[in-house]
Amino acid sequence: MSRKKMSEQFFYEYFHDWIKLYKEGAVRNLTLQKYLTATKWLTQFAPNIRLCDLNRQTYQQLLNDYAMGHEKQTVVNFHHQLKGAILDAIDDGLISNNPTRKIVIKGRASNAKKVKFLNHSELKSLLNELELHGELNWDWFILIAAKTGLRFSEILGLTPEDFEFENHFITVNKTWNYKDKKGGFQSTKNASSNRKIQIDIEFSKQLKKLVTKCEPGKSIFVKDDTRVFNSTLNDHLKRLCNHVEIPIITIHSLRHTHASLLIFAGVSIASVSRRLGHATVTTTQETYLHIIKELEMIDGEKITKLLTELI
Repeated sequence: MSRKKMSEQFFYEYFHDWIKLYKEGAVRNLTLQKYLTATKWLTQFAPNIRLCDLNRQTYQQLLNDYAMGHEKQTVVNFHHQLKGAILDAIDDGLISNNPTRKIVIKGRASNAKKVKFLNHSELKSLLNELELHGELNWDWFILIAAKTGLRFSEILGLTPEDFEFENHFITVNKTWNYKDKKGGFQSTKNASSNRKIQIDIEFSKQLKKLVTKCEPGKSIFVKDDTRVFNSTLNDHLKRLCNHVEIPIITIHSLRHTHASLLIFAGVSIASVSRRLGHATVTTTQETYLHIIKELEMIDGEKITKLLTELI
């Protein structure tokens, strides 16, 4: 197909072909489904827009139409999905100017956010409530989440071979597909998610007694391929939080708690980012911006005090 004919393609057709070319087989199925859902919205809101019709006005109107029924963050996600294809179209000479430049993100206000993390005292209260006996149970799952910051699917994907007890490391190189009733191991969220997590010596000793009893090559938490639901863990965690009278959080909130405590302790953003398996440091900075700003205020006071003492 000539460049002219390609530029006359409908945008939704180009986007669909772009997904097949660049995303199929390169991203996890869950991520791929999000792109395909974006194609459906694109077909609904821009059925007659061709690549050569894309400019700042037509693209802004597309986002405005989408924003009428979606929250602002959802619009941001939709924009980023489309932007990837648009930038490639620009590089290929199919679009002359960048229609995404200086766009305005609109959308409904987000619903009230749930508590994302616990403070140090609240976390200690929660962990003291755990029943950590001689067999791996959901309380051990919670402790691992709190001490490592691993994602739910990453913990489910752990096998005995992933533990280096002599060096006190946990290797993350796969996840468990808990969203599919068939289950099974699958790749990590992204290349950066393949990593080693350092754990403390005492925790390593505790885990060694339990993990060495588990069957090699099998998930230490998924027994007989029984399906594990995220809601099961969240319900269990909710009961624990209520019992010790702390804010109710989710399993994923333990990941935020872990990162928040590390940042408050002075661990660099780069180190926290690697530990969490984020694709970029920017992701970490944006996720924990509120904590970074709080620490900057504390640093400002330290700087002022130091400079004052110089005279």
